Amino acid sequence: MSQRHHSNLKNIISLTLVIVLLVLSAIGWYWSQEPDLKPIATDRNKPLVIGSTTTQALVDIINTLLDKPGGYLRNDMLMPPSIFLDNMPNWEYGALIQARDMSRALRNDFSRSQTQSTEDQALRESESKLNVDDQAWMFPAAETEYRQSATTLEDYLDRLSDTDSPDAQFYARADNLNAWLSLVEKRLGSLSQRLSASVGKPRLNTDLAGDTAAAQSTAGKMEVMSKTPWLEIDNVYYEARGATWALIQLLRAVEVDFKYVLEKKNATVSLKQIIRELEGTQESLWSPVVLNGSGFGIFSNHSLVMASYISRANAAVIELRSLLADG
Repeated sequence: MSQRHHSNLKNIISLTLVIVLLVLSAIGWYWSQEPDLKPIATDRNKPLVIGSTTTQALVDIINTLLDKPGGYLRNDMLMPPSIFLDNMPNWEYGALIQARDMSRALRNDFSRSQTQSTEDQALRESESKLNVDDQAWMFPAAETEYRQSATTLEDYLDRLSDTDSPDAQFYARADNLNAWLSLVEKRLGSLSQRLSASVGKPRLNTDLAGDTAAAQSTAGKMEVMSKTPWLEIDNVYYEARGATWALIQLLRAVEVDFKYVLEKKNATVSLKQIIRELEGTQESLWSPVVLNGSGFGIFSNHSLVMASYISRANAAVIELRSLLADG
């Protein structure tokens, strides 16, 4: 092969690689776009009954995870460009955890009138399929199971909206709402702690505080260092973005289905305040990377900003739970 032909071949290969990288980068950018918040679905062809708004919101969250650009990416980390993406898979995980919590609440609380009442079979199947390993890619694939979960939820939703049959029910009671909010409180508290640990601060061990008879398996240190590893900072940030995105959708739906309960407890404003605080977490991130400056340093710390919104929302959740329990 002549020197000229060899040079031309190298140029063609180089140009091809550049084009492939540009195409993969464009696809990766497109797949990494976070879905927008959706309005509450009230235009179904079925009667709008108690529980239908919350159930539909859960179905929409699951379908969004599966049908957004690129589809579900968390179990697709073997081939480019997915192998180079981690922000969206972590966003998906945050949203998925909220969907799982609501699915569990639907099965164990909202759909049951009392502790000894029979659970709805469709909700049992839906929760089971939604808890399949989020990174499973075959036998079974996570997408297949999550799609079936949404389908069984739609079966429950159809029966719920059938005013001629009492087969499926949704009980909008203060104690049921309080049970789900206790899960929300724990999730938000954990996210807030992990986000705040981006800068690394020692904290006193308060694991047994408030109970003189409390005990734990093994002795812990009086002071512990809490710090999120540097390579996981953006993972936690995007997980929080996904979790709060899904939670906003669910809380907006709860506001509709629990309207009378909230009004009686004079708690509607408290719920609206939670939603408003969480909406701040969905502001556009204009930096190309998640910055991790010190608390009062020159550079921003996006994790601390996110933690601030979530902490205030969590405080409002605690207040709302108190109103629901006392009234």
